Amino acid sequence: MELLSKTLSRVKPSPTIAVTTKAADLKAAGRDIIGLGAGEPDFDTPQNIKDAAVAAIASGKTKYTAVDGIPELKQAICEKFKRDNGLDYRPSQVSVGTGGKQILYNALMATLNPGEEVVIPAPYWVSYPDMVLLAGGVPVIAPATLEQDFKLSPEALEAAITPRTKWLIFNSPSNPTGAGYSRDELKGLTDVLMRHPHVWVMSDDMYEHLAYDGFEFCTPAQVEPRLYDRTLTVNGVSKAYAMTGWRIGYAAGPETLIGAMRKIQSQSTSNPCTISQWAAVEALNGTQDYIAPNNEMFVRRRNLVVSMLNQIDGVVCPTPEGAFYVYPSIAGLIGKTSAGGAAITDDEAFATALLEETGVAVVFGAAFGLSPNFRVSYATSDAALKEACTRIQTFCAGLT
Repeated sequence: MELLSKTLSRVKPSPTIAVTTKAADLKAAGRDIIGLGAGEPDFDTPQNIKDAAVAAIASGKTKYTAVDGIPELKQAICEKFKRDNGLDYRPSQVSVGTGGKQILYNALMATLNPGEEVVIPAPYWVSYPDMVLLAGGVPVIAPATLEQDFKLSPEALEAAITPRTKWLIFNSPSNPTGAGYSRDELKGLTDVLMRHPHVWVMSDDMYEHLAYDGFEFCTPAQVEPRLYDRTLTVNGVSKAYAMTGWRIGYAAGPETLIGAMRKIQSQSTSNPCTISQWAAVEALNGTQDYIAPNNEMFVRRRNLVVSMLNQIDGVVCPTPEGAFYVYPSIAGLIGKTSAGGAAITDDEAFATALLEETGVAVVFGAAFGLSPNFRVSYATSDAALKEACTRIQTFCAGLT
């Protein structure tokens, strides 16, 4: 009898975590490595949030809590949705999990039957298709190419929907491209969804507050209120509040769905870390004054990376509206050979050779469902980004 489940054969480990781990291993071995693979801000968690966590420890708030979040955090989440998105939710419609990833996973596990489909625009966050597969569903990939500014068109969405479609997973601003949908662009998608009442919407809004150049964030249930009863609006504190390691994600949606997600969580992790929950209360209720200055730094870094990458022959790097990623095309480099003798047959070969020959770690585009591209996270120092982009320029100049 085999030990391992056949389910494992349907999924693969996270490529972004694999790149970050490999870069860390090489650095530990003495290599000069610049890691541009991790999707987390290099800023420290704000002091008021850390103080709230310390206060929670000091006051003995260290016991089990309700499975899917303390009342104070659920109330803070309801107030956040009303304040930022004009969405009215009750605490009974809110779920808090161990990061946004658990929220998404719980929802898929609680709703998918074998063979039901989930439409996922590509490029996509690497975990979406594998979570669908783990839940017994079928990922249906809908392309959103460079020519479309990496945004799903209403026509592509319409073509992807079948009678078996259960969910659309929507992410704006996007990981890995940073592309953000305007209200009009999102309205085009919600109009399609209104014609298909059996399709639910899972809106991953994790990068909501990382929006630049006047881009105005909006979320599906806000743009089309008639979708409210079949939308799960997902968010978290990881990105805007530099709290990636605190592991708090949350969502709001219909009570029936939230109750089903609670049942899944009750038999997996139970409650998220108590200390992190109290820190998240302060993140949502406390000052938001550091978000704008942090975004100014991200814009400067984005502009630096976009400018330097677009100076490379064969590379096309669009300017994203949000998040902290760029997703340049390397279509003009495929088929060449590196100075170290590596054949650049695809974007994975490009990323591998780049790491081995220059010490710059990026994530190859095939991991996100659209090639030939690679993802750069610019959530690191200006100096590291400038050095990394200089190395990428040198590497590409050496291709023949």
